[in-house]
Amino acid sequence: MEFKVRDLSLAPQGRLQIEWAEAHMPVVVELRRRYRESKPLAGLRVSLCLHVTKETAVLARTLKEWGGEVYLVPSNPLSTQDDVAAALAEEGIHVYAWRGMNPEEYEWALSIAASVEPSLVVDDGGDLHVYMHEKAPDKARNVIGGTEETTTGVIREKALEREGRLMYPIIAVNNALTKYLFDNRYGTGQSTIDGILRATNILLAGKIAVVAGYGWVGRGIASRLRGMGARVIVTEVDPIRALEAVMDGFYVMPMAEAAKVGDIFVTATGDRDVIRREHIELMKDGAILANAGHFNVEVSVSDLEEMSVSKRRVRPNLEEYKLPDGRRIYLLAEGRLVNLVAAEGHPSEVMDMSFANQALSLLYLLENKDKLEKRVYDVPREQDEEVARLKLQTMGIEIDRLTPEQEKYLRSWKI
Repeated sequence: MEFKVRDLSLAPQGRLQIEWAEAHMPVVVELRRRYRESKPLAGLRVSLCLHVTKETAVLARTLKEWGGEVYLVPSNPLSTQDDVAAALAEEGIHVYAWRGMNPEEYEWALSIAASVEPSLVVDDGGDLHVYMHEKAPDKARNVIGGTEETTTGVIREKALEREGRLMYPIIAVNNALTKYLFDNRYGTGQSTIDGILRATNILLAGKIAVVAGYGWVGRGIASRLRGMGARVIVTEVDPIRALEAVMDGFYVMPMAEAAKVGDIFVTATGDRDVIRREHIELMKDGAILANAGHFNVEVSVSDLEEMSVSKRRVRPNLEEYKLPDGRRIYLLAEGRLVNLVAAEGHPSEVMDMSFANQALSLLYLLENKDKLEKRVYDVPREQDEEVARLKLQTMGIEIDRLTPEQEKYLRSWKI
């Protein structure tokens, strides 16, 4: 089977969406042009496990033009844009994705991406990397290397490394400065608000919003909620991040206290059961729960299901749970990534840098395949700076350069 998508007739609309993304992703397009003739991926199979969006399509097109045979499966059952998937399938990219896949279909897609014996593996959340190690180790032995797009995936892959089970080197693209300082903060910050508003159409101004986690994702969400006029509370387990949130002007308290007063709750921790039964029991009527972490484990949906006496869908991506005392709790996007399920994910301008890092990291893996150990590596600083330089150029922005005297001064211990 060359591909499996919902409806090929959606391809014309998908192509328009991809063209729109390409117009706002000049760095990836420039990298595509640079290596189009040399075909660095010629003869290689590349398996991508990413959200199947118009931005991902720009990366997939680039890798295909570099000579790679590209296989694309989703990293979330509900994030696929069906028109984009159809357009890519028509262009010769092996896509196995449609919105609303059940768990069996989702695992089937992962099995396809593993079974083709990829030379390179690109992941978002670690599902494909973990599948390769647990269920296709014979295929994993032949992988030159992989990359990882998000914090949650890096955590899982570093756990594999600690246990001595990692079978090929992985570049933690998430840890690049030009990724997490922009994608995690500005991209997730804006797209999370977009998802909440599309699902609810509520007024944020004046609401009490609770953000669980003050990493770069949490920082972005908290900042944008405040910008929309919400009164923002941050909950944290890390004392340094909690102190930083206080110094940034946010209220900080335990979730057990925030649960009593919050109108909107957004989780962004990468951990499970951040909002659970003991917190839901304290919430006011009408509280809204959303998740911006990769997996649907941060809000305990099982607790919500067990506690409720009825459940109904009020709007697309908005479900109402009624508790025995009559209180109503609203869950967005089934507890999955609200910015991708209820909206379109990050703006193209932000994904431009993230996917430029993905593409360059694959080239780095190929260039250094005989030197790298089976470890999780950070993106080389030189690559990070090159992506930033290219982005600035495409924005028409120039910056200063050090003079020879300044460079000498910074290398010396003398004043």
